[in-house]
Amino acid sequence: MEPMTWTGALGPYLNPAIQIAALALAVSALANILVALFSANERVQYSEHGAVLQSNATLRFTRMAMGLSLAALVAIVLGYILGGILMPAGEKGIVGSIASRFTPVWIALAVTFVVSIAFKKRLGLYGHLFDNVIGMVGFGLVMFWVFTAIFADAIVPFDPVQDVISGMKNKAPGTPLPNPAEGQFTHYLLGGDALARDVFSRMVMGSRVVLTIAPAATLFAFMVGITLGVPAGYMGGKFDTVLSFIANLVLAFPVILLFFLLVTPEIITMGVPTYMAAVLFLFPIIFLVILWNSRFHTRTGLRNLLVALTVLIGGWLYLGLAWDLDPFGLVSIPGGVLIVFVSVVFVNSPTVFRIVRGLTLDISTRDYVAAAQTRGEGPWYIMLWEILPNARGPLLVDFCLRIGYTTILLGTLGFFGLGLPPESPDWGTSINGGRGLLQFFPFPPLVPAVAIMSLVLGLNLLADGLREESLRD
Repeated sequence: MEPMTWTGALGPYLNPAIQIAALALAVSALANILVALFSANERVQYSEHGAVLQSNATLRFTRMAMGLSLAALVAIVLGYILGGILMPAGEKGIVGSIASRFTPVWIALAVTFVVSIAFKKRLGLYGHLFDNVIGMVGFGLVMFWVFTAIFADAIVPFDPVQDVISGMKNKAPGTPLPNPAEGQFTHYLLGGDALARDVFSRMVMGSRVVLTIAPAATLFAFMVGITLGVPAGYMGGKFDTVLSFIANLVLAFPVILLFFLLVTPEIITMGVPTYMAAVLFLFPIIFLVILWNSRFHTRTGLRNLLVALTVLIGGWLYLGLAWDLDPFGLVSIPGGVLIVFVSVVFVNSPTVFRIVRGLTLDISTRDYVAAAQTRGEGPWYIMLWEILPNARGPLLVDFCLRIGYTTILLGTLGFFGLGLPPESPDWGTSINGGRGLLQFFPFPPLVPAVAIMSLVLGLNLLADGLREESLRD
């Protein structure tokens, strides 16, 4: 069986086209920079209606050339994807085969964009995101990895941990299996790693590990930061002073040293990660109970129902996640994952606290807060239903950015072998496993590194789009 080429039967047609489009984009971008540096960007034109700023004609031309070449590049990439999906199996090539494996992701992305754009006027800030090109690109990158994590079982051709195939150690992308079994996928699309496992399958399944831990840990950190930051900023006094001191103390502690301490056998034996989880995992329950009580204190029946459901469901999840004592045996976190999760929450919470506290100090001086005080509203109602909703824009932006920081942090922890088991397909562990032979076999560490880069880039672009739209809102 022959090795796969990168572009298969589409190569003779699309490879020259993508090279020309990339060259045109580079030349037009360089020309745009030179024109912007050495000529006036705008000039004033006077008419009977007054002075009007008019852009430089050459600059407009270079920008149009950049737009056209970028559109051509995107169209050619779409050609690779569609060709890979539609062409026969033996003619797809590596790019086409990978695109074909991602078919559920492309369908989910298309449905998401079509529905979102069709109803964007009814979707508030999320709908406004589709009026922003940067935000749409970031959203597309993020949702690509989200759908990849969701459909990972249908995408991967091999088990990322258990399928160790003899003769496939450190093989190049597109290498065929020596003796594929009946119905087995015949190639390692992105090569094999140092243990003869499929790099493509580990990259895809690694997205599930990362996108399970990073958003959840960031959400818990926000629960802690909001629950403590809003009252600290609104009430002030000794409460604010003590919490701010503790936050600064945690931020001053070296992060990597903290992780090394938490994974040492002595600390684990003492149960320190479990005790930390027991404290941190209480905050979502506390936050929701205070939220329902402050909002529905005059409707006791509804309040009592919501509080009871929060305590029951939250208590069940709390017992399973923090103490591994779920009576039904449905909820638990493996020890290594718990250490990483708690560490990330503990490190991010002080930063979220300081951001929320600063926003509360600013918003609490607004007129609508004074109006709520005049109406006789309680302090928790004002904090959670007047101040917090008006801080949603900056908090949403920081939430997206913080997921990106957490993704990088998880990659760093995996790279150092902290917390997660060594066979885990998470991207940091995969980079660590392939770094020793990077000069000779670059794909095992390079593929997960590109995955981290693309996800973090998407989150940063999404945060930029949300920031711009929240300022307009």
